[in-house]
Amino acid sequence: MDIGTRFTAFGKSVVMVLIQLGGLGVMTFSVFLFLFLGRGLGVRQRWIVTESFTATPIREIPRLIRSIFAFTFLVEGTGAVLLYLHWHGRLPAGEAVFAAVFHAIAAFCNAGFSFFETSFVAWKGSVLLNTTIMALIVVGGLGFPVIYELIGWTRNRRLHRRTAISLHSRMVLWTTAILVVGGTIVIFLLEGTGAMAALGWKERFFTALFQSVTARTAGFNTLDIPALRGATLFILVMLMFVGASPGSCGGGIKTTSVATMAAILSSKIRGRESVSIFRRTIPEETVSRALAIFILAVLVVTAGLIMLLVAEIGPGNPGRTGFLAYAFEAISAFGTVGLSMGITAGLSTAGKFVIIALMFLGRVGLLTVAYVVTRREHVTYFRYAEEKVMIG
Repeated sequence: MDIGTRFTAFGKSVVMVLIQLGGLGVMTFSVFLFLFLGRGLGVRQRWIVTESFTATPIREIPRLIRSIFAFTFLVEGTGAVLLYLHWHGRLPAGEAVFAAVFHAIAAFCNAGFSFFETSFVAWKGSVLLNTTIMALIVVGGLGFPVIYELIGWTRNRRLHRRTAISLHSRMVLWTTAILVVGGTIVIFLLEGTGAMAALGWKERFFTALFQSVTARTAGFNTLDIPALRGATLFILVMLMFVGASPGSCGGGIKTTSVATMAAILSSKIRGRESVSIFRRTIPEETVSRALAIFILAVLVVTAGLIMLLVAEIGPGNPGRTGFLAYAFEAISAFGTVGLSMGITAGLSTAGKFVIIALMFLGRVGLLTVAYVVTRREHVTYFRYAEEKVMIG
């Protein structure tokens, strides 16, 4: 649905407020509920909350929440000013202000909503717009715990205090950089003679970079998605599946899960018993959670895709849309990205319910894995006999 033409100014304002509340609420609502409205945190709840905020000590959670609100409004305000400078003179004054505020919030909260019919396709060559939106998306997708730590690390450096960046933050930063750079290079090479063939080198670079950044969770686009090559669409699917980082506004299985999976593979290939990365050993329980999240995500997406295909392709509807389009739609929903190959509006009622369910499960379902895998363990006093199984 094109909210730019279908929604009134009031409707757009409601969407903007919901995006802001959702972006803040995902990270803070449960903490407020437990700490300020509930009876306090139990042992398991304390563990889940501190894990969600990168093992931040529970005594620092209230201060972290205040920092989240302050940092959010500071970054969104700065982004809105920069976006206004872009739209000033291109749109009426009042519309330029509203567009700047709306898109700054949507970008930082990784919502991907735009009330322009073709998103940012018309401004793919604008350095100011592209840079501002990408910066908001990346910062919003890093996760507040990482930002909180980086601010403290910078402050300590100024005071000549030696502090190390945590393993979590290093994994987030390196994985984010690899995904952004790798995605940009692949999209640039694949679409240089395709959807971006008519663009200049600068526009090609910014378009490829923008699409690589936004595909992970934000959902804005400067390219016509249905016009992309199949290989490019598959790259976008992988980026959407990965998503953002823990404690952020984005969805997906998260960068740290992917980094942990890569560390598991590397350790097994090298014949090491423990899983390590950046000269640090990852705890066994973290490895188990990463595997659980990955497997659960694959199962959820697979089940959702099957239900979507059943809903959309049947005896009375042979389906004129390719399999990749439905897979793209399902993973985009699971990763709460918002990109589409243009089939969303044409989905049946059942298909739309499947998409809604995938979005819900993709955003809040995986967060419950931490609770599930940390339930009370049953103490056993025996082990079954081992027996080898052929693998591969």
